[in-house]
Amino acid sequence: MGMEREIKLALPADQVQAATQWFVARTGVEGRPVKLVNIYFDTRQLTLATSKSALRLRQTPDGWLQTFKTVGNANNGLHSRHEWEMPVAGAKLELDALLRACDEPAAADALREAAPALTELFRTNFTRTLWPVNADGTEIEAAIDQGDVLAEVDGKTRHAPISEIELELKSGDEAALHALAAQLGKEITALAPDNISKAQRGYRLRAA
Repeated sequence: MGMEREIKLALPADQVQAATQWFVARTGVEGRPVKLVNIYFDTRQLTLATSKSALRLRQTPDGWLQTFKTVGNANNGLHSRHEWEMPVAGAKLELDALLRACDEPAAADALREAAPALTELFRTNFTRTLWPVNADGTEIEAAIDQGDVLAEVDGKTRHAPISEIELELKSGDEAALHALAAQLGKEITALAPDNISKAQRGYRLRAA
């Protein structure tokens, strides 16, 4: 388990190229694109959403991961939340392992309650382009995410676009995270702090 800290910024589609060029100039490397398919689960009664948590399976080029997160706090684009993530054998949740790992009693109770009735609610399919950033000894993973949220409602597929930058603190000083976001914001002035997670976007799309 870890505390995830990241700054999320809404990225206008016409600014993607400028942001890409800024990261290439800042790091000296081309971004590494990774295709990610994410399946989000909850009960029909939204047991997990009600408990302010989210559960997903993620298909990566290296295999499948399951992740359980609390919503945590989001302020001015900075998201701080508990996260439990681990590899799984395939496109199937392994809830016993998550329950053993989850050391937040309220979150674990919600997951245990939801387990018998979990169903797929929505997906997020996007390409994540990654850059490693070293800022005075602080390690930050910078990413541009481009894709869609997809939800089946009454036999029809609803879509909502994903276009955002994530700056995730891997190690070091959180102040460097804010400094990097400020530097980026001076160059890409249309960026805006985004307090809404992809999971929250999925729930909103279903409810629309």
